[in-house]
Amino acid sequence: MKAVIFDLDGTLLNTIADIADSVNSVLARHGLRQHGIEDYKLFVGDGAANLVKRSAPGTESGGHPLELLEKEYRAEYSKRQKDRTAPYGGIPELLSALAERKIKMAVLSNKPHAATLEVVGHFFPGVDFCSLIGQRPGYKVKPDPAGVIEILGVFGLPPEEVLYVGDTGTDMRTAVAAGLMAVGALWGFRGRKELEENGASAFAEHPLDILGFV
Repeated sequence: MKAVIFDLDGTLLNTIADIADSVNSVLARHGLRQHGIEDYKLFVGDGAANLVKRSAPGTESGGHPLELLEKEYRAEYSKRQKDRTAPYGGIPELLSALAERKIKMAVLSNKPHAATLEVVGHFFPGVDFCSLIGQRPGYKVKPDPAGVIEILGVFGLPPEEVLYVGDTGTDMRTAVAAGLMAVGALWGFRGRKELEENGASAFAEHPLDILGFV
């Protein structure tokens, strides 16, 4: 393998507390039921719109348009996104080791693009990612392989020479659709069963296990 594409939330960064705090703040403002951290681990992964929809089911008919809740969530998260977020243990060491081996790296996330750039720049300022892609208006999100294909063009590499690392079924389906080797990150938000059912061909218990694949 000559390159690695990483998911962001649940793979490089443990962002769940800031996401939960942000959504719960919006829900509380509207008098809606809030949720715990474990619930949000199941809500995330498919973009901000789906996160809000899962967090506030049935609210459209109750006078709380999902578009409004999503807009408020994005604003709230932009203020909180670095409060309790941190890289997973071993991630900084993994990225340094990959750089030393001249392995190209990129990030593909369903997190809003501006937030993706902000947190990656803050938590990994010295890492030379070839490409950073988040959720952008008018562009398809994971599990559509369009983002991976765009990154492959930046890498200048065929899919069989690129590893994809992620923690959700959405990530595994993305990798499979693009023809990449899909590695399930078992330290993330979901479990082995979901990853396996969605096409993971290998698993990593710890971030440094990724070195065994390159």
